[in-house]
Amino acid sequence: MTAEDIRTYDVIVIGAGPVGENVADRTAAAGLSTVIVESELVGGECSYWACEPSKALLRPALLRADAARVPGLDLAAAGPLDVAAVLAHRDRMAAHWNDDGQVAWLKTAGIDLRRGYGRLDGPRRVTVTTSDGGTVRLRARHAVAVCTGSTAALPDDLPGLTASAGDPPGLATPAKDTDGLRPWTSREATSATRPPGRLVIVGAGVVAAEMATAWQALGTQVTLLARGPRLLPKMEPFAGELVAERLREAGADLRFGVTVTAVARTGGEVRVTLSDGDRLAADEILFATGRAPRTGDTGLETVGLTPGDWLTTDDTLTVTGVPGDWLYAAGDVNGRALFTHQGKHQARIAGAVIAARASGAPLDTGPWSPHADTAPAPEVVFTDPEIAAVGLTTVEAQRSGRRVHAVDYDLGHVAGALQHDPAYRGRARALIDPDLRVVLGVTFAGAGVAELLHSATVAIAGEIPIERLWHAVPPFPTISEVWLRLLETYRDQHIRRD
Repeated sequence: MTAEDIRTYDVIVIGAGPVGENVADRTAAAGLSTVIVESELVGGECSYWACEPSKALLRPALLRADAARVPGLDLAAAGPLDVAAVLAHRDRMAAHWNDDGQVAWLKTAGIDLRRGYGRLDGPRRVTVTTSDGGTVRLRARHAVAVCTGSTAALPDDLPGLTASAGDPPGLATPAKDTDGLRPWTSREATSATRPPGRLVIVGAGVVAAEMATAWQALGTQVTLLARGPRLLPKMEPFAGELVAERLREAGADLRFGVTVTAVARTGGEVRVTLSDGDRLAADEILFATGRAPRTGDTGLETVGLTPGDWLTTDDTLTVTGVPGDWLYAAGDVNGRALFTHQGKHQARIAGAVIAARASGAPLDTGPWSPHADTAPAPEVVFTDPEIAAVGLTTVEAQRSGRRVHAVDYDLGHVAGALQHDPAYRGRARALIDPDLRVVLGVTFAGAGVAELLHSATVAIAGEIPIERLWHAVPPFPTISEVWLRLLETYRDQHIRRD
């Protein structure tokens, strides 16, 4: 191999989702020649199979649910959703699975694009296999950033789960195994061209809860199977309880404490056997059973790492266990926080670190110091009702040994909430450190609470003392007045008593 066989850049980014795009944007803006490698669509999972299409499916369902509880709108909102219009809106939000706009943005940002499957091929080297079987070899002067994200994790003890799971619509895919199960993962759930008559969902996390909400609203009969005792098990218990209550009211069948022991597709129908001996029949089955890193075929073994593992990083997003400061991992692939917004934040940090090291500048640069996301990650679950949370839960605080005071308030007692629904159902919980007198965690559950979350994130990330937070006056009548009520409750239950 000669030098002419290799194209050299300052920075190589593997993966052109929102995380990879942000890394590349930061390094290119810093004057570093940058190439991004992508085997599917530029824009990644979030743009075409996750955040954008899922929220497009959910928005009409949630608006109708809200409107159905408002006097004067309740009768108008009683009818079914226009399924064709909802799916057309979903298609628009997913750009019809066409990445021309994202490719054009790369050009304006001065970022080169190599289409093909990128693999590490030793330190600072990447080999790209193109769709026609060709090979392109790249070398990085300063950095390689792995931003390949995560993929749906399917159970490994059930047959027939490899037929079509994860096939992106509109792309060349292998021939389907028509005798296999052909299950849905999150990709099929957000890109289906019509509602199935009956859908079994296996799982209890965010994807399971959101897709149950969306497809039930579009006329599908949903049966949700959860191994544990409740929905959203990583959040405060009341969050999952409220979502389960609404799903049941909408007609969904929720079953807890059960597992799938056998599953097969026969004559187009999915047959499911449960651990309690019951049997179900459905048109489709969705496995929403977690995520796995997309590192199984990325050449990790060529740099001394294990294929299929999450990539462990330090607080500069530099991969640990690899000599030299050249390999970075941002977004889902490092397992720190599997949220698009958090991955983009990591990408900005990684880009700043790469640029600083390339120029020899110090990393500690005051308030914009490029160190990783040590503050808690905010999360919104777009169900009915919405769930918004940031920081510790009560269980997490107990496990960590932190002493906290849990403060609860019924959102139905807030005047702004009653404007949404005279019989508003919702709850808020704040966890307060009684020694530091700062907020460590907040969970909101109720209609319209998603927009409350940034205030909670600022309070926690900024470590604002509750004596100062008390003077952040919420406007009346809005749901944000719950902040005042939480602080008043804390005062009455703990400060005066102490």
